Amino acid sequence: MIEPNLSLTNWNRSWSELSGTTPHPSIYKQLIDRYSEPHRSYHTLQHLAECLEHLSSVRSLCHNSAEVEIALWFHDVVYDSHQHDNEALSARWAVQIAQGLGLSTEVCERLRSLILATQHDTIPQTPDAKILVDIDLAILGASETRFDLYEKQVRQEYHWVPEDQFCKARRQILERFLARPFIYSTTYFQERLEQQARSNLLRSISSATVRLPEL
Repeated sequence: MIEPNLSLTNWNRSWSELSGTTPHPSIYKQLIDRYSEPHRSYHTLQHLAECLEHLSSVRSLCHNSAEVEIALWFHDVVYDSHQHDNEALSARWAVQIAQGLGLSTEVCERLRSLILATQHDTIPQTPDAKILVDIDLAILGASETRFDLYEKQVRQEYHWVPEDQFCKARRQILERFLARPFIYSTTYFQERLEQQARSNLLRSISSATVRLPEL
């Protein structure tokens, strides 16, 4: 059962707002199929629906909400936990569709940059990138129940990584987020999710440390 905000109607509305036209319906089906791949546990339609739900609350804060929305639709369309170029490949696909609809080079470049921002290797710089990245990171500030499920889902996606290696790498990633002055870049998400996110990350780091074997 597809969530309402993942409907073909909503997909077409997003593109119409951006370009005045829509891609062939087969593109939508391909995207839904990608997010439904069996090797995914977290980067699924559930995550996409949660992202779009957050966008509905901050749409008015976006400089160009249609660009942010399309970037969200595509940001994890390519996902393989063995690879390190998922965002780049996702961005490439989005740009190909946008170019096919006749969108300008400037719009295509902004879409590409927005999707690449979800690599989370740097602090986002533009207002829309800050919103998009905060949406992608909103799971860190979810309720304890949802966050703990997210943790299990991520572990399932990396089931092929030995436990000690996974715990060490996971702890390092979360510690980098905690070391930032703010996990979230926008006031909206700082006020609503920052405290819960830091609490969740501290719990997760503590758990990962406990599971690490004695050296």
